[in-house]
This record gives sequence, C-alpha cells and structure tokens, in this order.
Amino acid sequence: MKRTRVSVIGLIAAAGLALAGCGSASTGPASSAPAGGTDTSLSDVKSAGVLKVGTEGTYKPFSFHANGSGELTGFDVEIITAVAGKLGVKATFQETQFDAIFAGLEAKRFDVVANQVSITDERKAKYDFSTPYTVSTGVIVTKADNNSITSFDSLKGKTTAQSLTSNWYKLAQQSGANVEAVEGWAQAIALLKQGRVDATINDKLTYLDQQKASRDDSIKIAAETTDKSLSAVALRKGSTSLTDAVDKALTELQSDGTLAKISQKYFDADVTK
Repeated sequence: MKRTRVSVIGLIAAAGLALAGCGSASTGPASSAPAGGTDTSLSDVKSAGVLKVGTEGTYKPFSFHANGSGELTGFDVEIITAVAGKLGVKATFQETQFDAIFAGLEAKRFDVVANQVSITDERKAKYDFSTPYTVSTGVIVTKADNNSITSFDSLKGKTTAQSLTSNWYKLAQQSGANVEAVEGWAQAIALLKQGRVDATINDKLTYLDQQKASRDDSIKIAAETTDKSLSAVALRKGSTSLTDAVDKALTELQSDGTLAKISQKYFDADVTK
C-alpha cells in the first residue's frame, strides 16, 4: 500500500500536513561545493563512474525487492538507473530508512535521493531538486455505481474511511465528511465495497497501484484535486552541475518515451507529467 505523501496541494499544505514517502528533513544541508566555492558534484560522479543513490528498498512500487528478497526494483529505481545511464555512469543503491535518508545525503553517503521525495518549500530551502518525475493528485474513490459524489463539496454529510494519522483524514474533515477510522487503504476499500462507507480519499498513485496489481471494476475515481503533488530527485544544496545534468537526463528520457514506458509498467498510466 502506498504511503500518504508530502504534497504541494494548497488545502493540505495549509493544514500543516505531511504525506508519506517523505519524512521530515532534520539538519542543515552539506554543500557539494568546497570552501573555495567550486561545484564538483557532477565531476565527482563522473570520476567515480557511479551515481550513489539513497532509497528505502521497502516502498513498493517505488523502491522494493522483487518477491520480497530478490533484486532491487521499482518505479524510482528504474528512473534513476536510466538517469545514471544518460550521465554515462552506473547507479548504485544504498538502502536507508526514510527517517535517516536526508542525513545520509548530507553526510555524502550518496549523491542523490530517489524515493518519491515530494517538493516542499521547507525542503527547497535545504536541498536542490531535479525536474519533477512524478505528478499526482488526491482522489475520492467510491463504488462504481455511486453517482452522488462528484466533488469534494459533495462529501458533506457522507461517510469516508480514513486513517486518523493521514492527511486525507484532515481533507475529509475539511470537506464536511463523517470519518470512519481505518488502519489503511486495504481496510478502507473493504468497507467501501461492503457499503459501510460512501468513499475514501487517498493519493491517486495508491489507487493506480492497486488497480495495476488487481483490477477492480467495482470501484472508481469520483473526483480529484486540481492541485498536484510533485516528486523529484533530491540533491545536496549547491549540487548545481549535477542537478542540471539530472534535469537534462530527465528531459531526454521524457522526450524519448522512457519515463512514460516505466510509468506504464508500474501504474498502467503516465504519472510523469
């Protein structure tokens, strides 16, 4: 199940929320530029012949081990591997719990973080970010035959199933819904299909991931937010040359269809733009 992610959605951000896949970054960043001010971030990667990537390895479908203990794979893993190829180097991965992933970046244990890191103003003050490679929204999911819910306004007086620790719980409340507490997405969908709740709110990627794994025509997306959540490669502050090179690689991968192909593989949809 996909975790709730830090979003740039105005309504959620205004509530001071933090979505999953993106824990808080703690200490100040370590710059890639030495005391003299020269940025060596790209030349260091080129000289080493590897792009060191921090990722969780336990965050399906973005960064995980096939069959639980097989090869590291996932949407983010494949994208950053393709980026490294465009840079003429090999991607190597250091699996790190998300709570410690920014500390690892600052300590130069790796050059970049590829782990559905959402772009926020707070993070932009501490880290450099590439062009976004994931674009998502918040969605209302209902039973396929429910025509009474067509917007967030129409949730007023309805019952939604939400985790009480998620940002979607706050959004449901702000929309005037009555909230039935659940432990997560799977339980929310079970209650929805049983007719015990009218809807559930979650990240669109969660819905797409579930539909990719096991298509269920008994549910649908009834509405989605207009604002979007953007995720990108995170780099140490001052890594200008490496950031520019990653941006160039992502642009080329977008143009040649590679990003869309990877996205279709994991979501049956293009979530990269």
